[in-house]
Amino acid sequence: MSASGGTKAIVAALGANLSIAVAKFVAFLFSGSSSMLAESVHSLADSGNQGLLLLGGKKAQREATPQHPFGYGRERYIYAFLVSIVLFSVGGMFAVYEGYEKVKHPHSLDNWYWPVGVLVFALIAEGYSFRTAIKESNQTRGVLSWTQFIRRAKAPELPVVLLEDFGALIGLVLALGGVGLAVATDNGVWDGIGTLCIGTLLILIALVLAAETKSLLLGESAGTEEVDKIKEAIVDHTTVTSVIHMRTLHLGPEELLVAAKIAVQHDDTAAEVARAINAAEVRIREAVPIVRVIYLEPDIYSEAEAAAGEDPRATPGGPSPVPDH
Repeated sequence: MSASGGTKAIVAALGANLSIAVAKFVAFLFSGSSSMLAESVHSLADSGNQGLLLLGGKKAQREATPQHPFGYGRERYIYAFLVSIVLFSVGGMFAVYEGYEKVKHPHSLDNWYWPVGVLVFALIAEGYSFRTAIKESNQTRGVLSWTQFIRRAKAPELPVVLLEDFGALIGLVLALGGVGLAVATDNGVWDGIGTLCIGTLLILIALVLAAETKSLLLGESAGTEEVDKIKEAIVDHTTVTSVIHMRTLHLGPEELLVAAKIAVQHDDTAAEVARAINAAEVRIREAVPIVRVIYLEPDIYSEAEAAAGEDPRATPGGPSPVPDH
């Protein structure tokens, strides 16, 4: 997933959320609607989140240093994780608190047409932002379902914007329903219930984002398609006869580390093996351009090592197997 596509979606979402936040807060001042206050804080939180994503993308472009020899690509994951925390604490918990207070101490809405008009405007603006995120995501989503795309994407920006915009649209519908029922029944409790629903929705989305970005922070391997391409590129069937075992790790959304033990012929010279490894590295980068770091360790083929497969406890250099009790 390209960083440019993510940046375009972030900028579109930032512009929409800033304008919506101002409009919602004005509507809250004129109507006293807790749903509008919760939604204005929600939009402010989303705006801050988009700022965090842009900052993370900028910091991730720094050159590698002796202290961080693999670069700063994971900064994008860190800032995406911060987004989930902000969405949970600022957006979700505030809305739950405000909704509880409104249910406990309800009051009628003043100038109901202000929140309704702003909510309609917000639906249009959020719809545009959501449409932009969908359009940019479709360029890399391929045949994946939306759920698979969000779960498997290595670049966090588009999944974050997609979930935020989707949650915002549902939240606006909930706010519109709460305000509408409060006006129709002249009972402010409905406004509070709508606010509670918005808070619950934001917390759920924040938990999903936290789980996905946590997995990226811990370090995910390349996708199945990329792994197959790398294995195929390594083997030349002359000097390199097979891949005994291999590990891949995303150093960032567009940076991949490959470490593999490869089988060579027992009578090959050191010079022949070195040339084969150099050629394999070229083929790997041609097959999967995001590969940045490659470590290939030559060895004589062993059925025992090959049988260990991808199990890190069984392959050489991995931790010792945990004894059964």
